[in-house]
Amino acid sequence: MELDEVLVAVGPRLRGLRRERGMTLAELSKSTGISVSTLSRLESGGRKPTLELMLLLARAYQVQIDELIGAPVTGDPRVHMRPVKRHGMTYIPLSRRPGGLQAFKQIYPPHWPGYEPEQQVHEGYEWLYVLSGRLRVRLGEHDVVLEAGEAAEFDTRTPHAFTNPGGEPTEVLALFGPQGERMHVRARPAAAAR
Repeated sequence: MELDEVLVAVGPRLRGLRRERGMTLAELSKSTGISVSTLSRLESGGRKPTLELMLLLARAYQVQIDELIGAPVTGDPRVHMRPVKRHGMTYIPLSRRPGGLQAFKQIYPPHWPGYEPEQQVHEGYEWLYVLSGRLRVRLGEHDVVLEAGEAAEFDTRTPHAFTNPGGEPTEVLALFGPQGERMHVRARPAAAAR
């Protein structure tokens, strides 16, 4: 596909995505800082998109820039994980989408004597599932130990801290929503719930 064809297709794609999200130009302008007239010209093809504008729009729509410009699929669906170490713990991002719900695999090293992290508070909502090992969850006044196969969810405005009380590493799948999004978990198929 030629560059001009790609650029011509961006405007309708942006308009379609905005309408799909049920947003007005004014609402999108407020969330991105891009003027209504610039957004209108981008959607109509009267203005060529710049990287700066596309980054702001991708963040507002919570999509990759590739989706905005209609880039061809690369053929490799894997998420290339880049582990991050913080306070002795390893965080492996499992999602690529900026903003919105984020998925992580977290590895907590075995507990060492005297280590007691302070409880933290921040905006959002978190869901944890213990893959292996044990995870001590201090949540406000509650202090529980989750075993492999157990899950917990909570509003992150509640003071919380996690440690590994065991002698082996603990692996946890964590889903985090910065805006307070809750996870939707079904205990049984929808047809059986009626």
